[in-house]
Amino acid sequence: MAFFSGFKKHRIRTSGATINAVSAGSGEPVLLLHGYPQTMACWHELAPELAKKYSVVCADLRGYGGSSKPKGLPDHSNYSKRAMALDMVELMSALGHEKFHLVGHDRGGRVAHRLARDHGKRVQTLTVMDISPTLKMFESTNLAFATAYYHWFQMLQPAPLPEKMLQGIVPFNILGRVGRSEVDLSAFNKAAIREYVKAFKDPKAIHASCEDYRAAGTIDLVHDRRDLHKKIRMPVMALWGKRGVIHKMFNCLDDWREVAENVSGRAIDCGHFIPEEAPAKTLSEIRRFLRSHPM
Repeated sequence: MAFFSGFKKHRIRTSGATINAVSAGSGEPVLLLHGYPQTMACWHELAPELAKKYSVVCADLRGYGGSSKPKGLPDHSNYSKRAMALDMVELMSALGHEKFHLVGHDRGGRVAHRLARDHGKRVQTLTVMDISPTLKMFESTNLAFATAYYHWFQMLQPAPLPEKMLQGIVPFNILGRVGRSEVDLSAFNKAAIREYVKAFKDPKAIHASCEDYRAAGTIDLVHDRRDLHKKIRMPVMALWGKRGVIHKMFNCLDDWREVAENVSGRAIDCGHFIPEEAPAKTLSEIRRFLRSHPM
C-alpha cells in the first residue's frame, strides 16, 4: 500500500483464487494488470494519475504478489489465461464494474487478451504493452527469439526442475530479468524492485509463475487456436518498447491486426518495462486512447 496512498485495499475471493487489489478514483473504470516478474506495484507512477479522472483498479494476477498461489494442476488449466482472466472479471464485478477499460503489460497483457476474447462485452478498450499474441510468438520462434526469451522455454519445463533452478537465486533472477541489455535499470523505483524480489522469495510464487508459463505453452495455445476464425472487436492499442525484443523481432501492429479488428499503437523509446521506464509517455498514450473511446 506504500505505493498507492489513498487507495482502498481489497481481497476478493473468485471462483478459483483470492485476488489482491487496490482501487481509487471515480469515473469510467480502468483495470491495470502487471507482468512478470512484477506485481501491481509496477503501476505506482500511472495509477494515482489515472485515478484523478477514472475509477482505477490494480490487481495482482493469480500466483503473483499478494494474490493466492494454488498448486498447478496436471494440465496447467488453473493457470491458463482463461482462468486468470475469469479472476479479473469476477474481481471487477465484485467492485461494481460490469464494463471497463483494460490495460495489461507482459503477462497481464496476455491475460487481458484472453479476457477480451472470452468476455468481450465487458471490455470497452484493450491496451497491451510490449507483447505480440502468444500463439504468434510461439509459432514464430527461431534461435534469436529463443535466446532472448530463454525464460519462456526454461520455465515451461516440467516441475520441479525450473522451480529448483530459480529458488535461491531469486534476486539474480529478478534483477537479471529487469536488467536486460535494452532496459535502463536506473529508471526503476528501488522500492518497487525490492517488492518484486520479496514477492519471488516465496517458493509458491516461483511455482505459480512457472505454471503461468507452462500454461502459455500448452492449454493457452489450444484456446488461441480455437479462436483463430474470429477477431476481437473493441478498440485495441498496442504499445511496445523501441529497445525491446518485440520491436526487433515482430511487427507488433500487424500481429495484433491478425486477431483484432481495430488496432492502433506505436513504439515508445524504452525497453520492455514500459510503465516503469517511460511512465509519462505511457500515461499520455493511455489517456489519449481512453478519451478517444469513452463508455
